[in-house]
Amino acid sequence: MAQLGIMATTFDRPSLEATLDAVAASGAHSVQFDLACCGVPTLPEQIDASLCERVRRAFAARNLTMAALSGTFNMIHPDPGERAAGLRGLRTLLAACASLGAPVVTLCTGTRDPDSMWRRHPDNDTPQAWTDLLASMGEAVRAAEEYGVTLGIEPEVSNTVDSARKARRLLDEIGSPRLKVVMDGANIFHHGELPRMREMLDEAFELLGNDIALAHAKDLDHDGEAGHLPAGHGLLDYPYYMALLHRSGFDGAVILHGLSEADVPGCLDFVRNAAPPGFWSADGA
Repeated sequence: MAQLGIMATTFDRPSLEATLDAVAASGAHSVQFDLACCGVPTLPEQIDASLCERVRRAFAARNLTMAALSGTFNMIHPDPGERAAGLRGLRTLLAACASLGAPVVTLCTGTRDPDSMWRRHPDNDTPQAWTDLLASMGEAVRAAEEYGVTLGIEPEVSNTVDSARKARRLLDEIGSPRLKVVMDGANIFHHGELPRMREMLDEAFELLGNDIALAHAKDLDHDGEAGHLPAGHGLLDYPYYMALLHRSGFDGAVILHGLSEADVPGCLDFVRNAAPPGFWSADGA
Protein backbone atom coordinates (compact mmCIF):
# COMPACT_ATOMS: atom_id res chain seq x y z
CA MET A 1 0.00 0.00 0.00
CA ALA A 2 1.12 3.55 -0.74
CA GLN A 3 2.42 6.22 1.61
CA LEU A 4 1.70 9.95 1.51
CA GLY A 5 4.73 12.20 1.63
CA ILE A 6 6.18 15.58 0.79
CA MET A 7 9.32 17.23 -0.56
CA ALA A 8 11.50 18.35 2.31
CA THR A 9 12.28 21.62 0.50
CA THR A 10 8.65 22.68 1.04
CA PHE A 11 9.81 23.78 4.49
CA ASP A 12 12.35 26.60 4.72
CA ARG A 13 14.23 25.99 7.96
CA PRO A 14 17.78 26.81 9.11
CA SER A 15 18.87 23.21 9.73
CA LEU A 16 18.26 19.62 8.72
CA GLU A 17 16.70 18.82 12.05
CA ALA A 18 14.35 21.80 11.98
CA THR A 19 13.28 20.91 8.45
CA LEU A 20 12.46 17.34 9.42
CA ASP A 21 10.67 18.55 12.55
CA ALA A 22 8.37 20.53 10.23
CA VAL A 23 7.85 17.52 7.97
CA ALA A 24 6.94 15.29 10.91
CA ALA A 25 4.61 17.91 12.37
CA SER A 26 2.75 18.12 9.06
CA GLY A 27 1.66 14.49 9.33
CA ALA A 28 3.62 13.29 6.30
CA HIS A 29 5.59 10.08 6.74
CA SER A 30 7.58 9.81 3.50
CA VAL A 31 10.03 12.38 2.22
CA GLN A 32 11.67 13.24 -1.06
CA PHE A 33 14.89 14.66 0.33
CA ASP A 34 17.43 17.11 -1.04
CA LEU A 35 20.89 17.56 0.42
CA ALA A 36 20.31 21.30 0.11
CA CYS A 37 18.39 20.89 3.37
CA CYS A 38 21.77 20.15 4.96
CA GLY A 39 23.37 23.29 3.60
CA VAL A 40 25.29 21.51 0.81
CA PRO A 41 24.60 21.34 -2.94
CA THR A 42 22.07 18.86 -4.28
CA LEU A 43 25.00 17.19 -6.07
CA PRO A 44 28.02 17.86 -3.85
CA GLU A 45 31.59 17.08 -4.77
CA GLN A 46 31.88 14.92 -1.66
CA ILE A 47 29.60 13.65 1.07
CA ASP A 48 31.13 13.04 4.46
CA ALA A 49 30.21 9.88 6.34
CA SER A 50 29.33 12.04 9.34
CA LEU A 51 26.69 13.87 7.29
CA CYS A 52 25.14 10.59 6.17
CA GLU A 53 24.97 9.41 9.76
CA ARG A 54 23.41 12.69 10.85
CA VAL A 55 20.73 12.40 8.17
CA ARG A 56 19.96 8.78 9.05
CA ARG A 57 19.65 9.61 12.75
CA ALA A 58 17.44 12.62 12.06
CA PHE A 59 15.05 10.57 9.92
CA ALA A 60 14.90 7.68 12.38
CA ALA A 61 14.30 9.95 15.37
CA ARG A 62 11.19 11.34 13.67
CA ASN A 63 9.95 8.04 12.24
CA LEU A 64 10.30 9.38 8.69
CA THR A 65 11.14 7.39 5.55
CA MET A 66 13.35 8.74 2.78
CA ALA A 67 11.37 7.65 -0.27
CA ALA A 68 13.71 9.36 -2.72
CA LEU A 69 16.63 11.73 -3.00
CA SER A 70 16.77 14.56 -5.54
CA GLY A 71 19.65 14.28 -8.00
CA THR A 72 18.52 16.58 -10.79
CA PHE A 73 20.88 18.18 -13.29
CA ASN A 74 20.60 18.99 -16.98
CA MET A 75 21.42 15.68 -18.68
CA ILE A 76 21.48 17.22 -22.19
CA HIS A 77 22.99 20.62 -21.36
CA PRO A 78 24.50 22.08 -24.54
CA ASP A 79 27.88 22.28 -22.79
CA PRO A 80 29.41 18.77 -22.51
CA GLY A 81 31.42 19.99 -19.53
CA GLU A 82 28.23 20.77 -17.63
CA ARG A 83 26.88 17.30 -18.37
CA ALA A 84 30.13 15.70 -17.20
CA ALA A 85 30.10 17.71 -13.96
CA GLY A 86 26.51 16.65 -13.30
CA LEU A 87 27.37 13.01 -13.84
CA ARG A 88 30.32 13.24 -11.45
CA GLY A 89 28.06 14.73 -8.79
CA LEU A 90 25.43 12.08 -9.42
CA ARG A 91 27.96 9.31 -8.93
CA THR A 92 28.97 10.87 -5.61
CA LEU A 93 25.32 10.97 -4.57
CA LEU A 94 24.68 7.37 -5.64
CA ALA A 95 27.70 6.17 -3.72
CA ALA A 96 26.22 7.67 -0.54
CA CYS A 97 22.65 6.41 -1.00
CA ALA A 98 23.08 3.27 1.09
CA SER A 99 24.46 5.33 3.98
CA LEU A 100 21.72 7.94 3.59
CA GLY A 101 18.94 5.37 3.32
CA ALA A 102 17.77 6.46 -0.14
CA PRO A 103 16.47 3.72 -2.48
CA VAL A 104 15.56 6.09 -5.36
CA VAL A 105 17.27 9.10 -6.92
CA THR A 106 15.17 11.39 -9.11
CA LEU A 107 16.55 12.86 -12.33
CA CYS A 108 15.70 15.50 -14.93
CA THR A 109 16.11 14.37 -18.56
CA GLY A 110 17.12 17.89 -19.45
CA THR A 111 16.80 20.54 -22.11
CA ARG A 112 19.07 22.34 -24.56
CA ASP A 113 18.29 25.59 -22.77
CA PRO A 114 21.64 26.59 -21.22
CA ASP A 115 20.17 28.50 -18.27
CA SER A 116 17.23 26.45 -16.95
CA MET A 117 16.70 22.70 -17.04
CA TRP A 118 12.95 23.32 -16.78
CA ARG A 119 12.63 25.50 -19.91
CA ARG A 120 11.65 24.07 -23.28
CA HIS A 121 14.05 24.44 -26.22
CA PRO A 122 13.35 23.57 -29.87
CA ASP A 123 16.52 21.48 -30.08
CA ASN A 124 15.18 19.07 -27.44
CA ASP A 125 13.56 17.05 -30.22
CA THR A 126 16.69 16.65 -32.36
CA PRO A 127 18.40 13.28 -32.86
CA GLN A 128 21.58 14.69 -31.28
CA ALA A 129 19.73 15.62 -28.10
CA TRP A 130 18.44 12.05 -27.84
CA THR A 131 21.93 10.69 -28.47
CA ASP A 132 23.32 12.88 -25.70
CA LEU A 133 20.55 11.76 -23.36
CA LEU A 134 21.30 8.11 -24.04
CA ALA A 135 24.99 8.73 -23.31
CA SER A 136 24.29 10.58 -20.05
CA MET A 137 21.63 8.13 -18.94
CA GLY A 138 23.76 5.15 -19.82
CA GLU A 139 26.54 6.40 -17.57
CA ALA A 140 24.06 7.22 -14.81
CA VAL A 141 22.47 3.78 -14.98
CA ARG A 142 25.83 2.02 -14.84
CA ALA A 143 26.59 3.87 -11.62
CA ALA A 144 23.11 3.10 -10.26
CA GLU A 145 23.63 -0.59 -10.98
CA GLU A 146 26.99 -0.46 -9.24
CA TYR A 147 25.52 1.06 -6.08
CA GLY A 148 22.14 -0.71 -6.12
CA VAL A 149 20.02 2.44 -6.50
CA THR A 150 16.94 3.00 -8.66
CA LEU A 151 16.83 6.09 -10.89
CA GLY A 152 13.50 7.81 -11.54
CA ILE A 153 12.93 9.98 -14.62
CA GLU A 154 9.88 12.17 -14.98
CA PRO A 155 8.09 12.83 -18.29
CA GLU A 156 7.87 16.62 -18.39
CA VAL A 157 6.74 18.74 -21.33
CA SER A 158 9.73 21.11 -21.09
CA ASN A 159 12.31 18.32 -21.20
CA THR A 160 13.58 16.02 -23.90
CA VAL A 161 11.49 13.19 -22.42
CA ASP A 162 8.28 15.17 -22.78
CA SER A 163 5.71 12.39 -22.99
CA ALA A 164 4.87 8.93 -21.74
CA ARG A 165 5.82 7.55 -25.16
CA LYS A 166 9.31 9.02 -24.97
CA ALA A 167 9.71 7.76 -21.43
CA ARG A 168 8.77 4.27 -22.61
CA ARG A 169 11.26 4.57 -25.47
CA LEU A 170 14.04 5.62 -23.08
CA LEU A 171 13.34 2.78 -20.66
CA ASP A 172 13.33 0.28 -23.51
CA GLU A 173 16.51 1.59 -25.12
CA ILE A 174 18.44 1.70 -21.83
CA GLY A 175 17.08 -1.69 -20.83
CA SER A 176 17.97 -1.66 -17.15
CA PRO A 177 15.72 -2.55 -14.20
CA ARG A 178 17.45 0.28 -12.33
CA LEU A 179 15.74 2.91 -14.53
CA LYS A 180 12.11 3.67 -13.62
CA VAL A 181 9.75 6.64 -13.82
CA VAL A 182 8.35 9.29 -11.53
CA MET A 183 4.67 9.63 -12.40
CA ASP A 184 3.26 13.16 -12.24
CA GLY A 185 -0.18 13.62 -13.76
CA ALA A 186 0.30 17.41 -13.96
CA ASN A 187 3.35 17.25 -16.22
CA ILE A 188 2.27 15.46 -19.39
CA PHE A 189 -0.09 17.80 -21.24
CA HIS A 190 1.20 19.57 -24.35
CA HIS A 191 -0.69 22.47 -25.89
CA GLY A 192 -4.21 21.37 -26.77
CA GLU A 193 -4.10 18.08 -24.88
CA LEU A 194 -5.79 19.08 -21.63
CA PRO A 195 -9.31 18.44 -22.98
CA ARG A 196 -8.17 14.82 -23.51
CA MET A 197 -7.10 14.48 -19.88
CA ARG A 198 -8.37 10.98 -19.16
CA GLU A 199 -7.14 9.67 -22.51
CA MET A 200 -3.66 11.09 -21.84
CA LEU A 201 -3.57 9.70 -18.31
CA ASP A 202 -4.76 6.30 -19.54
CA GLU A 203 -1.95 6.25 -22.11
CA ALA A 204 0.66 7.22 -19.52
CA PHE A 205 -0.34 4.43 -17.17
CA GLU A 206 -0.70 1.90 -19.97
CA LEU A 207 2.86 2.61 -21.10
CA LEU A 208 4.52 3.20 -17.74
CA GLY A 209 2.29 1.74 -15.03
CA ASN A 210 4.57 -1.23 -14.39
CA ASP A 211 7.65 0.98 -14.00
CA ILE A 212 6.64 3.64 -11.44
CA ALA A 213 9.22 4.16 -8.69
CA LEU A 214 7.62 7.28 -7.21
CA ALA A 215 4.54 9.45 -7.76
CA HIS A 216 4.23 13.22 -7.50
CA ALA A 217 1.15 15.19 -6.52
CA LYS A 218 0.71 18.77 -7.72
CA ASP A 219 -1.74 20.48 -10.07
CA LEU A 220 -2.05 22.61 -13.22
CA ASP A 221 -4.32 25.27 -14.64
CA HIS A 222 -3.20 25.11 -18.30
CA ASP A 223 -1.36 22.79 -20.64
CA GLY A 224 1.93 23.31 -22.46
CA GLU A 225 4.19 23.31 -19.40
CA ALA A 226 4.56 21.47 -16.13
CA GLY A 227 1.97 22.15 -13.47
CA HIS A 228 2.92 24.59 -10.72
CA LEU A 229 -0.16 24.60 -8.49
CA PRO A 230 -0.77 22.81 -5.19
CA ALA A 231 -2.74 19.59 -5.45
CA GLY A 232 -6.47 20.31 -5.51
CA HIS A 233 -6.03 23.91 -6.71
CA GLY A 234 -6.20 23.21 -10.43
CA LEU A 235 -7.73 21.11 -13.17
CA LEU A 236 -6.21 17.66 -12.73
CA ASP A 237 -8.82 14.95 -12.21
CA TYR A 238 -7.34 13.72 -8.95
CA PRO A 239 -9.77 10.87 -8.21
CA TYR A 240 -9.03 9.47 -11.68
CA TYR A 241 -5.25 9.96 -11.31
CA MET A 242 -5.22 8.25 -7.92
CA ALA A 243 -7.47 5.45 -9.17
CA LEU A 244 -5.00 4.79 -11.98
CA LEU A 245 -2.13 4.67 -9.49
CA HIS A 246 -4.11 2.18 -7.40
CA ARG A 247 -5.04 0.08 -10.43
CA SER A 248 -1.41 -0.07 -11.53
CA GLY A 249 -0.46 -1.75 -8.25
CA PHE A 250 1.70 1.17 -7.16
CA ASP A 251 2.69 0.84 -3.50
CA GLY A 252 5.38 3.51 -3.13
CA ALA A 253 5.28 7.11 -1.97
CA VAL A 254 3.07 9.87 -3.36
CA ILE A 255 5.05 13.07 -2.84
CA LEU A 256 3.41 16.49 -2.60
CA HIS A 257 5.30 19.40 -4.12
CA GLY A 258 4.70 22.70 -5.85
CA LEU A 259 3.02 24.07 -2.72
CA SER A 260 3.73 26.55 0.03
CA GLU A 261 3.97 25.58 3.66
CA ALA A 262 0.57 27.18 4.25
CA ASP A 263 -0.94 24.83 1.66
CA VAL A 264 0.38 21.66 3.30
CA PRO A 265 -2.50 20.68 5.64
CA GLY A 266 -5.20 21.18 3.02
CA CYS A 267 -3.24 19.43 0.26
CA LEU A 268 -2.42 16.43 2.43
CA ASP A 269 -6.10 16.04 3.25
CA PHE A 270 -7.12 16.53 -0.37
CA VAL A 271 -4.75 13.91 -1.79
CA ARG A 272 -5.49 11.50 1.04
CA ASN A 273 -9.23 11.74 0.36
CA ALA A 274 -8.89 11.61 -3.44
CA ALA A 275 -7.50 8.07 -3.37
CA PRO A 276 -9.76 5.01 -3.56
CA PRO A 277 -10.29 2.78 -0.52
CA GLY A 278 -7.39 0.45 0.15
CA PHE A 279 -4.76 2.64 -1.50
CA TRP A 280 -3.01 4.03 1.57
CA SER A 281 -1.11 1.98 4.11
CA ALA A 282 -2.48 2.09 7.65
CA ASP A 283 0.30 4.35 8.92
CA GLY A 284 1.37 5.98 5.67
CA ALA A 285 -1.39 8.51 5.16
